Amino acid sequence: MESASQDINLNSPNKGLGVSTMTDVPVDSTSARASAPEGLSPAEEEELRAELAKVEEEIGTLRQVLAAKERHCGELKRKLGLTPLDGLKQNLSKSWHDVQVSNAYVKTSEKLGEWNDKVTQSDFYKKTQETLSQAGQKTSAALSNVGSVISRKLGDMRNSATFKSFEDRVGTIKKPSFLQRFPSVQANGLR
Repeated sequence: MESASQDINLNSPNKGLGVSTMTDVPVDSTSARASAPEGLSPAEEEELRAELAKVEEEIGTLRQVLAAKERHCGELKRKLGLTPLDGLKQNLSKSWHDVQVSNAYVKTSEKLGEWNDKVTQSDFYKKTQETLSQAGQKTSAALSNVGSVISRKLGDMRNSATFKSFEDRVGTIKKPSFLQRFPSVQANGLR
């Protein structure tokens, strides 16, 4: 029996499989004959049973080959550092591409484009767009005026006698101790 880590010939139908993993499906000839359709001669029935057995054996072999190739594929992906997430991303990307090129998607996109053109060309849409544009311009102008009024009022307040008196009082309360120790800092503009 071969070891599981041994190199395997991918073209072999028994790739990586020992004899113990291959199973035959027995056909019970007595129960199968009882359910055989009428009108078949015993020779025809025997020929069909032999063909059925051969096809079932081929199906089993193909399943084993497919399983071995899937294991080998997984091994190659692991060696290449490809994760299941990479495969999922690739599958999603391919699926999205398939959707985008499908007839249903293309026809729906075309129909939506036609509806969009009809809506944007309608008088109602144009009037609504124009009204919203004017409202936006008026709102912008109003906010600009409010900002300049507030700025002007703050400037007026700063130049008022009350504010200057308050500023002088706050400035004379107490200077930080590091300014009192370093007169050069005071001379450079920090008071």
